Amino acid sequence: MNNRRDFLKKGLLGIAATTVGTSLVQAEDFSAAKSGKISLANNDIILFQGDSITDAGRNKTNAEPNVANALGTGYAMLASSTLLNDHASKNIKIYNRGISGNRVPDLINRWDQDSLAIQPNVLSIMIGVNDFWRTKDRGAVNTPEQYKGQYKELLDKTFKALPNVKLIICEPFAVNNVKHVNDSWFPEFTKYQNASRELAKEYKAVFLPFQQVFDQALKANNGAYWTTDGVHTSLAGANLMAKAWLDLIKK
Repeated sequence: MNNRRDFLKKGLLGIAATTVGTSLVQAEDFSAAKSGKISLANNDIILFQGDSITDAGRNKTNAEPNVANALGTGYAMLASSTLLNDHASKNIKIYNRGISGNRVPDLINRWDQDSLAIQPNVLSIMIGVNDFWRTKDRGAVNTPEQYKGQYKELLDKTFKALPNVKLIICEPFAVNNVKHVNDSWFPEFTKYQNASRELAKEYKAVFLPFQQVFDQALKANNGAYWTTDGVHTSLAGANLMAKAWLDLIKK
């Protein structure tokens, strides 16, 4: 497993994110080297996976790549539009298969059809907020350790089928004191975030620390500006996420 992705030898990736016209996150805020950025090749297939934050109301009846309504209205669509413009000569294809409400076990159950069958070269996964949230609002039993074990099962299955896939693990995030998110989320939710970070290191994936991205953004405006409920993004929040994601890709 440790030699599968030579392009990420230097471990976790530092990112820089901006809001519309305003720089909020500087590269030095993050711990790893820029040299770990992902390079896109001709005819690459990029897949966004996750829950409602990735889903963002996408048209699930449209399975075609590079179609606006099939990519939703969130960060995946905003990032995709820039990728398709900046890398027009590469003929890349981009899919969104996020589904609202999903937890890691849901991803596992649909992984063959919704991920492996697409044969992505670049796979971006954002999952975890519901794995924690359902323990609070619906009494689900799922510890951070269980979440990590389930995620490992998903990643092992992924690399068995796609040994050369370039993996991005996106940190689940929550903006405190906005509607559903309050002090009762912490520090327990942080344990799920730490699990995602540990998995990124173990599997030599690019790690996108979205919590830090939003924490930095709070210096410019309050949490309700960036999210509608502490978890789901406003238009500004979706743009913030898209720009942070795009900074992982070599131009």
